[in-house]
Amino acid sequence: MDQLSRRMIVLFIIMGALLGVGAVLLSYYGNPANTGLCIACFMENIAGALGFHNNIRMQYLRPEIIGIVLGAFAFSLHRREFRSTGGSSPLLRFLVGIFLIIGCAVFIGCPIKLFLRISAGDLSAIAGLLGLVGGIYVGLEFVENGFRLGEADTAPRSNGLIIPGLMAFLLVLALLQPSFIGLSEKGSAAQRAPFLLSLGIGLLIGALAQRTQFCITGGIARIFLWGPREVMNCPRSTGLLISLVSFFAFALAANLLTGQFNPGLLDQPSSNPGYGWAFLGMFMVGFGSILIRGCPLRQLVAAAQGDNDAGAAVMGMLVGAALVQNWGMSGNADGTPLTGQIAVLTGLCLLGLIGIMNRKRGYGIAPEYQAGLD
Repeated sequence: MDQLSRRMIVLFIIMGALLGVGAVLLSYYGNPANTGLCIACFMENIAGALGFHNNIRMQYLRPEIIGIVLGAFAFSLHRREFRSTGGSSPLLRFLVGIFLIIGCAVFIGCPIKLFLRISAGDLSAIAGLLGLVGGIYVGLEFVENGFRLGEADTAPRSNGLIIPGLMAFLLVLALLQPSFIGLSEKGSAAQRAPFLLSLGIGLLIGALAQRTQFCITGGIARIFLWGPREVMNCPRSTGLLISLVSFFAFALAANLLTGQFNPGLLDQPSSNPGYGWAFLGMFMVGFGSILIRGCPLRQLVAAAQGDNDAGAAVMGMLVGAALVQNWGMSGNADGTPLTGQIAVLTGLCLLGLIGIMNRKRGYGIAPEYQAGLD
Protein backbone atom coordinates (compact mmCIF):
# COMPACT_ATOMS: atom_id res chain seq x y z
CA MET A 1 0.00 0.00 0.00
CA ASP A 2 1.20 3.53 -0.75
CA GLN A 3 2.97 5.43 1.98
CA LEU A 4 1.77 8.99 2.57
CA SER A 5 3.16 11.44 5.10
CA ARG A 6 0.75 12.69 7.75
CA ARG A 7 1.12 16.18 6.34
CA MET A 8 0.00 15.06 2.89
CA ILE A 9 -2.90 13.05 4.31
CA VAL A 10 -4.10 16.15 6.15
CA LEU A 11 -3.71 18.19 2.96
CA PHE A 12 -5.81 15.74 0.94
CA ILE A 13 -8.48 15.73 3.65
CA ILE A 14 -8.54 19.54 3.65
CA MET A 15 -8.91 19.52 -0.14
CA GLY A 16 -12.03 17.36 0.11
CA ALA A 17 -13.40 19.36 3.03
CA LEU A 18 -12.93 22.67 1.22
CA LEU A 19 -14.67 21.38 -1.90
CA GLY A 20 -17.54 19.78 0.03
CA VAL A 21 -18.23 22.58 2.48
CA GLY A 22 -17.51 25.34 -0.03
CA ALA A 23 -19.88 23.93 -2.64
CA VAL A 24 -22.71 23.37 -0.15
CA LEU A 25 -22.30 26.91 1.21
CA LEU A 26 -22.55 28.30 -2.30
CA SER A 27 -25.90 26.54 -2.70
CA TYR A 28 -27.00 27.76 0.73
CA TYR A 29 -26.18 31.37 -0.18
CA GLY A 30 -27.82 31.43 -3.59
CA ASN A 31 -26.51 28.95 -6.15
CA PRO A 32 -29.05 26.39 -7.45
CA ALA A 33 -29.96 23.49 -5.16
CA ASN A 34 -27.42 20.65 -5.31
CA THR A 35 -25.36 22.82 -7.68
CA GLY A 36 -23.02 24.73 -5.46
CA LEU A 37 -20.27 23.89 -7.92
CA CYS A 38 -20.71 22.25 -11.32
CA ILE A 39 -18.05 22.70 -13.99
CA ALA A 40 -20.39 21.69 -16.83
CA CYS A 41 -23.38 23.79 -15.73
CA PHE A 42 -21.20 26.81 -15.08
CA MET A 43 -19.43 26.46 -18.44
CA GLU A 44 -22.89 26.56 -20.04
CA ASN A 45 -23.58 29.76 -18.09
CA ILE A 46 -20.31 31.31 -19.29
CA ALA A 47 -20.98 30.29 -22.89
CA GLY A 48 -24.37 31.98 -22.68
CA ALA A 49 -22.94 35.14 -21.16
CA LEU A 50 -20.50 35.37 -24.08
CA GLY A 51 -23.32 34.98 -26.61
CA PHE A 52 -22.45 31.44 -27.73
CA HIS A 53 -26.07 30.41 -27.12
CA ASN A 54 -29.31 32.35 -26.58
CA ASN A 55 -30.90 30.53 -23.63
CA ILE A 56 -31.72 33.51 -21.43
CA ARG A 57 -31.92 31.22 -18.36
CA MET A 58 -28.26 30.13 -18.68
CA GLN A 59 -26.21 33.34 -18.95
CA TYR A 60 -23.76 34.37 -16.23
CA LEU A 61 -19.98 34.72 -16.01
CA ARG A 62 -19.65 32.31 -13.12
CA PRO A 63 -16.86 33.56 -10.81
CA GLU A 64 -16.34 30.03 -9.46
CA ILE A 65 -14.81 28.86 -12.77
CA ILE A 66 -12.75 32.04 -13.08
CA GLY A 67 -11.54 31.65 -9.50
CA ILE A 68 -10.55 28.00 -9.95
CA VAL A 69 -8.32 28.80 -12.91
CA LEU A 70 -6.79 31.95 -11.46
CA GLY A 71 -6.25 30.29 -8.07
CA ALA A 72 -4.49 27.34 -9.67
CA PHE A 73 -2.46 29.68 -11.89
CA ALA A 74 -1.31 31.85 -8.99
CA PHE A 75 -0.39 28.87 -6.83
CA SER A 76 1.52 27.19 -9.67
CA LEU A 77 3.56 30.38 -10.03
CA HIS A 78 4.12 30.50 -6.27
CA ARG A 79 5.35 26.89 -6.25
CA ARG A 80 7.32 27.39 -9.48
CA GLU A 81 5.33 24.62 -11.11
CA PHE A 82 3.99 26.63 -14.04
CA ARG A 83 5.34 25.00 -17.19
CA SER A 84 4.05 25.53 -20.69
CA THR A 85 3.77 22.17 -22.44
CA GLY A 86 1.72 20.77 -25.29
CA GLY A 87 1.55 18.71 -28.45
CA SER A 88 -0.14 15.55 -27.16
CA SER A 89 -3.03 15.24 -29.63
CA PRO A 90 -4.65 18.63 -28.85
CA LEU A 91 -7.43 18.27 -31.45
CA LEU A 92 -8.47 14.89 -30.06
CA ARG A 93 -8.50 16.39 -26.57
CA PHE A 94 -10.62 19.26 -27.89
CA LEU A 95 -13.10 16.73 -29.27
CA VAL A 96 -13.17 14.73 -26.04
CA GLY A 97 -13.73 17.97 -24.11
CA ILE A 98 -16.89 18.57 -26.15
CA PHE A 99 -18.26 15.12 -25.31
CA LEU A 100 -17.37 15.47 -21.62
CA ILE A 101 -19.76 18.40 -21.36
CA ILE A 102 -22.44 16.65 -23.44
CA GLY A 103 -22.29 13.63 -21.12
CA CYS A 104 -22.49 15.89 -18.07
CA ALA A 105 -25.44 17.79 -19.58
CA VAL A 106 -27.40 14.59 -20.20
CA PHE A 107 -26.83 13.50 -16.62
CA ILE A 108 -27.36 17.13 -15.49
CA GLY A 109 -24.09 17.67 -13.66
CA CYS A 110 -20.35 17.09 -13.73
CA PRO A 111 -18.63 14.50 -11.46
CA ILE A 112 -18.45 17.09 -8.67
CA LYS A 113 -22.17 17.77 -8.87
CA LEU A 114 -22.81 14.02 -8.99
CA PHE A 115 -21.35 13.64 -5.49
CA LEU A 116 -23.07 16.82 -4.31
CA ARG A 117 -26.41 15.44 -5.44
CA ILE A 118 -25.87 12.15 -3.62
CA SER A 119 -24.67 13.96 -0.50
CA ALA A 120 -27.93 15.96 -0.57
CA GLY A 121 -29.97 12.75 -0.68
CA ASP A 122 -30.63 12.51 -4.42
CA LEU A 123 -30.77 8.73 -4.93
CA SER A 124 -31.36 9.13 -8.67
CA ALA A 125 -27.74 10.27 -9.02
CA ILE A 126 -26.59 6.74 -8.17
CA ALA A 127 -27.29 5.78 -11.79
CA GLY A 128 -24.76 8.39 -12.84
CA LEU A 129 -22.24 7.17 -10.27
CA LEU A 130 -22.47 3.63 -11.63
CA GLY A 131 -22.00 4.97 -15.13
CA LEU A 132 -19.00 7.07 -14.13
CA VAL A 133 -17.32 4.11 -12.43
CA GLY A 134 -18.05 1.87 -15.43
CA GLY A 135 -16.59 4.42 -17.85
CA ILE A 136 -13.46 4.80 -15.73
CA TYR A 137 -12.99 1.03 -15.67
CA VAL A 138 -13.30 0.75 -19.45
CA GLY A 139 -10.93 3.68 -19.93
CA LEU A 140 -8.33 2.02 -17.69
CA GLU A 141 -8.64 -1.17 -19.75
CA PHE A 142 -7.69 0.82 -22.85
CA VAL A 143 -4.78 2.42 -21.00
CA GLU A 144 -3.54 -0.92 -19.72
CA ASN A 145 -3.59 -2.24 -23.27
CA GLY A 146 -1.43 0.52 -24.67
CA PHE A 147 -3.62 3.58 -25.23
CA ARG A 148 -1.54 6.74 -25.76
CA LEU A 149 -2.22 10.23 -27.06
CA GLY A 150 1.48 11.00 -27.48
CA GLU A 151 4.02 12.85 -25.41
CA ALA A 152 3.85 16.56 -24.65
CA ASP A 153 6.86 18.81 -25.30
CA THR A 154 7.91 22.15 -23.90
CA ALA A 155 6.04 25.02 -25.54
CA PRO A 156 6.60 28.80 -25.55
CA ARG A 157 5.58 30.26 -22.19
CA SER A 158 3.02 32.52 -23.86
CA ASN A 159 1.00 29.46 -24.92
CA GLY A 160 0.47 28.42 -21.33
CA LEU A 161 -0.83 31.88 -20.44
CA ILE A 162 -3.81 31.72 -22.81
CA ILE A 163 -6.34 30.05 -20.49
CA PRO A 164 -5.33 32.05 -17.37
CA GLY A 165 -5.33 35.20 -19.51
CA LEU A 166 -8.80 34.40 -20.83
CA MET A 167 -10.13 33.94 -17.30
CA ALA A 168 -8.51 37.18 -16.15
CA PHE A 169 -10.26 38.94 -19.06
CA LEU A 170 -13.57 37.33 -18.08
CA LEU A 171 -13.04 38.54 -14.51
CA VAL A 172 -12.68 42.11 -15.76
CA LEU A 173 -15.88 41.72 -17.79
CA ALA A 174 -17.70 40.25 -14.79
CA LEU A 175 -16.69 43.23 -12.68
CA LEU A 176 -17.50 45.87 -15.33
CA GLN A 177 -20.71 44.15 -16.53
CA PRO A 178 -20.79 45.66 -20.05
CA SER A 179 -24.10 45.51 -21.90
CA PHE A 180 -22.90 42.91 -24.43
CA ILE A 181 -22.35 40.31 -21.69
CA GLY A 182 -25.48 38.27 -20.97
CA LEU A 183 -26.88 38.13 -17.44
CA SER A 184 -29.90 36.00 -16.68
CA GLU A 185 -32.73 37.49 -14.66
CA LYS A 186 -34.56 34.18 -14.31
CA GLY A 187 -33.69 30.50 -14.42
CA SER A 188 -30.78 28.65 -12.87
CA ALA A 189 -28.17 31.24 -13.90
CA ALA A 190 -30.13 33.88 -12.00
CA GLN A 191 -29.62 31.83 -8.85
CA ARG A 192 -26.20 32.86 -7.66
CA ALA A 193 -24.28 33.27 -4.45
CA PRO A 194 -22.62 36.64 -3.72
CA PHE A 195 -19.91 37.37 -6.29
CA LEU A 196 -17.00 37.75 -3.88
CA LEU A 197 -17.95 34.61 -1.96
CA SER A 198 -18.12 32.60 -5.19
CA LEU A 199 -14.84 34.02 -6.45
CA GLY A 200 -13.10 33.48 -3.11
CA ILE A 201 -14.18 29.85 -2.78
CA GLY A 202 -13.17 29.27 -6.41
CA LEU A 203 -9.71 30.74 -5.78
CA LEU A 204 -9.18 28.51 -2.73
CA ILE A 205 -10.39 25.37 -4.53
CA GLY A 206 -8.18 26.14 -7.53
CA ALA A 207 -5.09 26.73 -5.40
CA LEU A 208 -5.51 23.57 -3.33
CA ALA A 209 -6.50 21.50 -6.37
CA GLN A 210 -3.25 22.61 -8.00
CA ARG A 211 -1.30 21.55 -4.92
CA THR A 212 -2.98 18.14 -4.60
CA GLN A 213 -3.71 17.58 -8.34
CA PHE A 214 -7.26 16.70 -7.26
CA CYS A 215 -9.34 14.75 -9.78
CA ILE A 216 -12.62 12.91 -9.24
CA THR A 217 -11.91 10.28 -11.89
CA GLY A 218 -8.35 9.87 -10.67
CA GLY A 219 -9.62 9.11 -7.17
CA ILE A 220 -12.09 6.51 -8.41
CA ALA A 221 -9.48 5.01 -10.74
CA ARG A 222 -7.36 4.31 -7.69
CA ILE A 223 -9.89 1.68 -6.59
CA PHE A 224 -9.15 -0.37 -9.72
CA LEU A 225 -5.39 0.10 -9.45
CA TRP A 226 -5.05 -1.68 -6.12
CA GLY A 227 -4.18 -5.35 -5.71
CA PRO A 228 -3.18 -7.31 -8.82
CA ARG A 229 -3.72 -4.23 -11.02
CA GLU A 230 -1.12 -2.25 -9.08
CA VAL A 231 1.67 -1.44 -11.52
CA MET A 232 3.63 1.19 -9.67
CA ASN A 233 3.89 2.99 -6.35
CA CYS A 234 1.79 6.18 -6.62
CA PRO A 235 1.15 7.84 -3.25
CA ARG A 236 -0.72 10.74 -4.82
CA SER A 237 -3.38 8.47 -6.30
CA THR A 238 -4.20 7.14 -2.82
CA GLY A 239 -4.38 10.76 -1.71
CA LEU A 240 -6.94 11.46 -4.42
CA LEU A 241 -9.15 8.70 -3.04
CA ILE A 242 -8.75 10.18 0.46
CA SER A 243 -9.78 13.59 -0.91
CA LEU A 244 -12.80 12.06 -2.63
CA VAL A 245 -14.01 10.37 0.57
CA SER A 246 -13.39 13.59 2.49
CA PHE A 247 -15.31 15.59 -0.13
CA PHE A 248 -18.39 13.40 0.15
CA ALA A 249 -18.29 13.17 3.96
CA PHE A 250 -17.98 16.93 4.48
CA ALA A 251 -20.60 17.69 1.81
CA LEU A 252 -23.01 15.30 3.52
CA ALA A 253 -22.36 16.89 6.91
CA ALA A 254 -22.73 20.41 5.48
CA ASN A 255 -26.02 19.50 3.79
CA LEU A 256 -27.36 18.07 7.04
CA LEU A 257 -26.29 21.12 9.05
CA THR A 258 -27.73 23.62 6.55
CA GLY A 259 -31.01 21.77 6.08
CA GLN A 260 -30.32 20.93 2.43
CA PHE A 261 -30.43 17.15 2.86
CA ASN A 262 -33.59 15.82 1.22
CA PRO A 263 -33.42 12.05 0.66
CA GLY A 264 -35.49 10.56 -2.14
CA LEU A 265 -35.56 9.22 -5.66
CA LEU A 266 -38.18 11.36 -7.38
CA ASP A 267 -38.55 15.10 -7.97
CA GLN A 268 -35.00 15.95 -6.93
CA PRO A 269 -33.50 19.27 -8.09
CA SER A 270 -31.65 19.08 -11.42
CA SER A 271 -32.23 15.36 -11.92
CA ASN A 272 -32.88 13.31 -15.05
CA PRO A 273 -35.54 10.60 -14.60
CA GLY A 274 -34.12 8.77 -17.62
CA TYR A 275 -31.75 6.71 -15.50
CA GLY A 276 -30.41 4.69 -18.42
CA TRP A 277 -29.35 7.80 -20.30
CA ALA A 278 -27.98 9.38 -17.11
CA PHE A 279 -25.89 6.21 -16.71
CA LEU A 280 -24.61 6.40 -20.29
CA GLY A 281 -23.92 10.13 -20.04
CA MET A 282 -21.66 9.70 -17.03
CA PHE A 283 -20.17 6.52 -18.54
CA MET A 284 -19.00 8.73 -21.40
CA VAL A 285 -17.62 11.27 -18.93
CA GLY A 286 -15.65 8.62 -17.03
CA PHE A 287 -14.34 7.03 -20.23
CA GLY A 288 -13.33 10.34 -21.78
CA SER A 289 -11.76 11.66 -18.59
CA ILE A 290 -9.42 8.68 -18.41
CA LEU A 291 -8.43 9.08 -22.06
CA ILE A 292 -7.39 12.72 -21.52
CA ARG A 293 -6.10 12.19 -17.96
CA GLY A 294 -8.56 14.07 -15.85
CA CYS A 295 -12.12 15.14 -15.09
CA PRO A 296 -13.42 18.60 -16.12
CA LEU A 297 -12.10 20.20 -12.90
CA ARG A 298 -8.69 18.65 -13.48
CA GLN A 299 -8.63 20.01 -17.05
CA LEU A 300 -9.20 23.55 -15.74
CA VAL A 301 -6.45 23.24 -13.14
CA ALA A 302 -3.95 21.62 -15.52
CA ALA A 303 -4.60 24.32 -18.13
CA ALA A 304 -4.02 26.95 -15.45
CA GLN A 305 -0.54 25.61 -14.73
CA GLY A 306 0.51 25.69 -18.38
CA ASP A 307 -0.75 22.41 -19.89
CA ASN A 308 -1.86 23.48 -23.38
CA ASP A 309 -3.32 20.05 -24.11
CA ALA A 310 -5.64 20.50 -21.13
CA GLY A 311 -6.28 23.99 -22.48
CA ALA A 312 -7.50 22.43 -25.73
CA ALA A 313 -9.87 20.24 -23.69
CA VAL A 314 -11.14 23.33 -21.82
CA MET A 315 -11.87 25.11 -25.09
CA GLY A 316 -13.66 21.95 -26.24
CA MET A 317 -15.69 22.04 -23.03
CA LEU A 318 -16.72 25.63 -23.80
CA VAL A 319 -17.79 24.66 -27.32
CA GLY A 320 -19.62 21.63 -25.93
CA ALA A 321 -21.44 23.90 -23.47
CA ALA A 322 -22.68 26.04 -26.36
CA LEU A 323 -23.72 23.02 -28.45
CA VAL A 324 -25.67 21.52 -25.55
CA GLN A 325 -27.86 24.61 -25.35
CA ASN A 326 -28.07 25.40 -29.07
CA TRP A 327 -29.03 21.84 -30.02
CA GLY A 328 -31.18 21.07 -26.97
CA MET A 329 -29.17 18.06 -25.76
CA SER A 330 -29.40 18.60 -22.01
CA GLY A 331 -31.38 16.26 -19.80
CA ASN A 332 -34.37 17.69 -17.98
CA ALA A 333 -37.25 16.76 -15.70
CA ASP A 334 -38.92 14.93 -18.60
CA GLY A 335 -35.87 12.81 -19.44
CA THR A 336 -33.31 12.98 -22.24
CA PRO A 337 -34.25 14.59 -25.58
CA LEU A 338 -33.56 12.72 -28.83
CA THR A 339 -30.65 15.02 -29.69
CA GLY A 340 -29.03 14.19 -26.36
CA GLN A 341 -29.51 10.47 -26.91
CA ILE A 342 -27.94 10.66 -30.38
CA ALA A 343 -25.04 12.73 -29.03
CA VAL A 344 -24.29 10.23 -26.24
CA LEU A 345 -24.32 7.24 -28.60
CA THR A 346 -22.17 9.14 -31.10
CA GLY A 347 -19.74 10.19 -28.39
CA LEU A 348 -19.36 6.67 -27.04
CA CYS A 349 -18.61 5.35 -30.52
CA LEU A 350 -16.05 8.10 -31.15
CA LEU A 351 -14.33 7.55 -27.80
CA GLY A 352 -14.12 3.85 -28.58
CA LEU A 353 -12.55 4.62 -31.97
CA ILE A 354 -10.09 7.06 -30.39
CA GLY A 355 -9.15 4.40 -27.86
CA ILE A 356 -8.64 1.71 -30.51
CA MET A 357 -6.77 3.88 -33.01
CA ASN A 358 -4.30 5.20 -30.42
CA ARG A 359 -3.20 1.90 -28.89
CA LYS A 360 0.50 1.03 -28.99
CA ARG A 361 1.61 -2.53 -28.52
CA GLY A 362 3.96 -3.29 -25.68
CA TYR A 363 2.71 -0.51 -23.41
CA GLY A 364 0.79 -0.85 -20.18
CA ILE A 365 0.11 1.85 -17.60
CA ALA A 366 3.54 3.43 -17.81
CA PRO A 367 4.68 5.56 -14.84
CA GLU A 368 4.43 8.79 -16.81
CA TYR A 369 0.88 7.96 -17.91
CA GLN A 370 -0.43 6.96 -14.49
CA ALA A 371 1.11 10.13 -13.09
CA GLY A 372 -1.28 11.95 -15.42
CA LEU A 373 -4.23 10.11 -13.88
CA ASP A 374 -3.34 11.31 -10.41
